[in-house]
Amino acid sequence: MNAVSASSTGKDVLSALSEETLKEKIIAQGALPRHVAIIMDGNGRWARKHGKRRVTGHRQGVESVREVTEAAAELGVEYLTLYTFSTENWQRPPEEVSALMQLLVHTIRREARTLQKNNIRLTAMGDLGMLPEVCYRELREAIALTKDNTRMTLNLALSYSGRQEILQAVRRIAQDVKTGKITPESLDENLFSTYLYTAQMPDPDLLIRTSGEYRISNFMLWQLAYTELYITEIYWPEFRRRQLYEAILDYQHRDRRFGRIREE
Repeated sequence: MNAVSASSTGKDVLSALSEETLKEKIIAQGALPRHVAIIMDGNGRWARKHGKRRVTGHRQGVESVREVTEAAAELGVEYLTLYTFSTENWQRPPEEVSALMQLLVHTIRREARTLQKNNIRLTAMGDLGMLPEVCYRELREAIALTKDNTRMTLNLALSYSGRQEILQAVRRIAQDVKTGKITPESLDENLFSTYLYTAQMPDPDLLIRTSGEYRISNFMLWQLAYTELYITEIYWPEFRRRQLYEAILDYQHRDRRFGRIREE
């Protein structure tokens, strides 16, 4: 995985350009990432910076989700995966978890029709059974409503753990070997990938992490093997359309060799 900080990519030059110009440059460059994944970090720190409660930061982060989703779909990104809530997040104070679940219900209920109108399919991955029943119900209904949409897939990682995803895949593989459905000799990377939550998606081409943290936090551990990393100091509530454009433009200038040597 190749990592780069947003501060080292000619950001001063890009900041002088309008959003429309940035969008035009992306389209002119071509080679869009098919799958963009985002670790949405910094809601709490944004709230503290502005003297507000943490839940206010989460609410403001929802506005970023809406704008980034719309911008990605307009560009032609096929898959957008958002790290929404990890299994480790269940360990946060109960009042914050409760507020997050209420916000999730409200957001799904409010945005489902917009996703349908914009031809965006909603999916989710993780231990969804851990979600409160009302959250799980709203999520299932939104997924069912948008299941035939084709413009872009918005994939939410909810109650998600990369290690647990791999362990779950290994258990299913072991069971299928035991019943004779597959043989150990038939197991390769392609077959293994079909046991993951992302079986119907390509691996992410670009991972964006906000708030300046240099770690992947148990997110898509198998899928990120050759993903390009883009780290920005900006907190998630401040990450909007322009910042997405800048990240994708940076990605378009990467030299993706996948371990090979470029032919001169």
